[in-house]
Amino acid sequence: MTELDAHLETLFGTLRRFPDVEAENLQAHDATDRLLLETAASYIRNPDARVAVIGDRYGALTVGTLAALGVGHVRVNQDLYVSRLALQSNAGASGLSGRFEEFELGADLLDGAELVIMQLPKALAELEEIADAVARFAAPGAVLLAGGRVKHMSLGMNAVLERNFESVQPQLAQRKSRVLLATGPKRPAGPETFPVAEQNTELGITVCAHGAAFSGTKLDIGTRFLLGFLDRIPPAHHAIDLGCGTGILATIYARNRPDARVTATDQSAAAVASAKATAAANGLGGRVTVVQDDAMSTFEPGSADLILLNPPFHLGASIHAGAATKMFEAAARVLASGGELWTVYNSHLQYRPGLERLIGPTTEIGRNPKFTVTRSIKR
Repeated sequence: MTELDAHLETLFGTLRRFPDVEAENLQAHDATDRLLLETAASYIRNPDARVAVIGDRYGALTVGTLAALGVGHVRVNQDLYVSRLALQSNAGASGLSGRFEEFELGADLLDGAELVIMQLPKALAELEEIADAVARFAAPGAVLLAGGRVKHMSLGMNAVLERNFESVQPQLAQRKSRVLLATGPKRPAGPETFPVAEQNTELGITVCAHGAAFSGTKLDIGTRFLLGFLDRIPPAHHAIDLGCGTGILATIYARNRPDARVTATDQSAAAVASAKATAAANGLGGRVTVVQDDAMSTFEPGSADLILLNPPFHLGASIHAGAATKMFEAAARVLASGGELWTVYNSHLQYRPGLERLIGPTTEIGRNPKFTVTRSIKR
């Protein structure tokens, strides 16, 4: 074991996912984090190296770059709110607070960056937006190290990077992970292409989406099924679209209930920016408030009388019920007595007992071969 390996082993042993869901099968680091840091060591010449980190899930890349690779200061972009909190917590526990700055994807993050270290996203559209930003704003000789688990990587990722860099070289796989080395950024001539906008004729609205937003500009089939019961969803003084994505539910509800105050919330910065753009594109920017948060942690108890929810059933690459349970618990806290939670979920997940226990009496409103819609009344 090299000195770097030993340092990373010790460092990674201290990391936590908190405040995200924690369980024995869920870790705050993976083999890709380690491989990216091992690869990055060859490109860091001194503590003043200008390094940007993108997609750091719980702080392993940032803390590793600072503590194990000896870089003095790092700029960081994380899409998820909970990832930002986890990084702050892990950096604080390691005595590294104040040695990194957090930015949205763009010039402030990447201006003059010599080395960009990133976890590859699942969506090619998200990679396209990131690669464009790196090529547009990083230093002319910048090196991009993009890593992922081999089973989640595709040739489409290489193609996206090749459109934005002169050279893309896949490195040897190690521990079931691989790093793509991209050099020679191609400066884009035109304006930034995200968010994209598309008219949805089925709903009669314009949907806007950044690359990381779930389903992009498309209407996902779970949301479509829930919207089929829109005429049965009650009017509300304050309605919340929890896990709003691109803001389709919030926008449609606000359009159909002009007297309601509507809040859309998601832990993804890309989703929040997309939902804001969707509401604005449909003339509802003043009616829909969009908030980045983790399971409504900053919302007052009993402050809503309606919550609409299409919960995820993945935590990163892991199938885990914890994400939905966390949202149900949040809904129980934020709903006023007698308030309603309308949920659409994959039927095989059998969430109804949990909804009964955490919220209150739960009725099946509709079911098709794939999805179930329920109404839960806060006891």
